[in-house]
Amino acid sequence: MSTTYSFQIYNSVSLLPLEWNSLAAKNIFLTREYLEVLENSSPVNMICHFIGIFNDKKLAGIVVTQFLFAEKLDSFGDRDQCLKTSVRNFAFKNFASHVLFVGNNMLTGQNAFSFDPAVQQSKAIQTLHKAINQLKKDLKESGKKVHITSIKDFTESEIEPLQAEFKNNYTFSTQPNMIFEINKNWKSEHDYIDALSKKYRDQYKRARKKAEAIEKQKMSLTEIKKYEDVIYDLYFHVAKNAPFNTFFLARNHFSFFKEIMKENFLFYGYFLDGNLIGFNTLIKNGTVMDTYFLGYDETIQREKMLYLNMLYDMIAYSINQGFSEIVFARTALEIKSSVGAKPQKMYGLITHSNALINHNIAKLFNYLEPKTEWKERNPFKE
Repeated sequence: MSTTYSFQIYNSVSLLPLEWNSLAAKNIFLTREYLEVLENSSPVNMICHFIGIFNDKKLAGIVVTQFLFAEKLDSFGDRDQCLKTSVRNFAFKNFASHVLFVGNNMLTGQNAFSFDPAVQQSKAIQTLHKAINQLKKDLKESGKKVHITSIKDFTESEIEPLQAEFKNNYTFSTQPNMIFEINKNWKSEHDYIDALSKKYRDQYKRARKKAEAIEKQKMSLTEIKKYEDVIYDLYFHVAKNAPFNTFFLARNHFSFFKEIMKENFLFYGYFLDGNLIGFNTLIKNGTVMDTYFLGYDETIQREKMLYLNMLYDMIAYSINQGFSEIVFARTALEIKSSVGAKPQKMYGLITHSNALINHNIAKLFNYLEPKTEWKERNPFKE
């Protein structure tokens, strides 16, 4: 007996089917609570849509998409001022300023969709393909033509079923996802320090000594709201100085996140002489700890090795709380490697609406995705 697969596109979390969360049990980033955060405090240049895939009338798949349009962005990242950056920014504005992400461009990892285990995967992916084409038509009718469609982020085995269906897409690989595996025998931060080789144990001691005057504080919703402007300035400084940026968070993003996600969202402030000089955020995702956005005063960061201390704090907390791994995501690959994170290669699919450009998509992609040279470290005893 053949089953009928169909889809429904939703432009608001309030319209999602009641059983939505039953398919998001293994990933907090697909739950309606997180999607409410995304919908209500998303970057100014982002529109979110949600897709339900149905097997007959039963919900069999849930999908998150983000449409980013660059015309509301003042900057794509100011760190690298050179001819290649200028060419890249020109190419981005003229050929790639309207991007439809199937997945979450604010996170690293497979946060695009979840299917019922009983689903016929090829049929579900086929239906997803139809839904994406329909969403692109809907956006075009509302005056928003999609230049680029990107489906992200997948491991090598996860991308294969998608490659079979999305044959016209170019498979790309960006910076790796930095994953910190927590040894099952570690029960405290002390166990982690003991596992480090002398060189990296010395690095740990030096970083901790530099930061002795800094007070770390777990911040409540009230405190996050109180420091909202300072928090945003610290975040914006880091984001603006990244090599490349396609969005900037809304000012109320962290307070709204805390309000909705409560203890699943952790916000830590770093204070020096009573002033907030940095912060980091963590999200509990089952047995996995996901690192999220952070911010700091650059002058103090260098002097006090603040970023490195934040990484050590995240590791200590995750070990103490019994998490199995930490997703450190992209950026700052070498320093994350120096604390024990390992690179996991991630893949995505990309296609351009212009056939000629799509034929040369590999070249265009090289302009849009800055290359990063880095050296992998191993801080543990052999």
